[in-house]
Amino acid sequence: MKGSWVAKEMAVGNKFKSMMLAGVLATGMVALAQPPSTFMRGASQPASQVMPEELEGVGITQKLDQQIPLDLTFKDETGKTVQLGEYFGSGKPVILNLVYYTCPMLCGEALAGEASALAVLKFTPGKEYEIVSVSFDPDETPQDAAAKKKVYVDRMNEHLQPKTSGEAWHFLTGQKPEIDKLTQAVGFRYRRDPKTGQYIHSTALMIVTPHGKIAQYYYGVEYSPRDIRLGLIEASRNKIGNLVDAVEIYCCRYDPNTGHYNAIISKILSLAGAATVLLLGGFVFAMIRLDKNRSHKGTKQA
Repeated sequence: MKGSWVAKEMAVGNKFKSMMLAGVLATGMVALAQPPSTFMRGASQPASQVMPEELEGVGITQKLDQQIPLDLTFKDETGKTVQLGEYFGSGKPVILNLVYYTCPMLCGEALAGEASALAVLKFTPGKEYEIVSVSFDPDETPQDAAAKKKVYVDRMNEHLQPKTSGEAWHFLTGQKPEIDKLTQAVGFRYRRDPKTGQYIHSTALMIVTPHGKIAQYYYGVEYSPRDIRLGLIEASRNKIGNLVDAVEIYCCRYDPNTGHYNAIISKILSLAGAATVLLLGGFVFAMIRLDKNRSHKGTKQA
């Protein structure tokens, strides 16, 4: 009996340690998902001393304007063999992210954040843009992809109008050579924990142009619908969006260090000045016309 009780206590202790380590890794990965400048601003020591050993060699290196290999082949959630370039042939920008579907922590949060942001984006998936999620775990199957697709398309539909059947959100799986080429092209670095078999990784959404060049990165597990909207418009070369979006893009600039659009004061002032001149010009023109009409009426009466 005593031996059984000791064994149970040891099992509970080991489970508690595993949970604690998972919590530390999750916290570290969320921190690592921020741009390097953001992560280092709060650090008083070199990165090698701040970063936990488990996170060494893990992160995302921005490769803006990098061409991703569109000839890579994967399987979609139905098991069909597809070429990555198929999702870029329609001239629409693409939201790309790398996850793995059996991830117990970070990937689920990232996909949930993505679904929530896209649900209020006021763009229609498939009409203005495409979405591609690729698993970096070569052991995963189209069945894993299909299960996750249902979960997150349903989540997106909670607020999306009109609803989508998910035909524009593609969940892909593939073999290691293709996965390696894609992760290297986008600067996504990760590694597998030999003890647990799980992956240690960071998270980000990438906006890719219709020709397959990386335009922007958005870090973490929660994403700004405004930033994504502006990013898609810029990546499409203003082929989508409206006049208000065009004005906002003129007044803002994407900052790769923060992953957000920031206002450009000089452009705002310039636009405000131009608007003031137009208003004053319109007012003067209206007053001149009014004065002429009055003069014309006076002449007739005389």
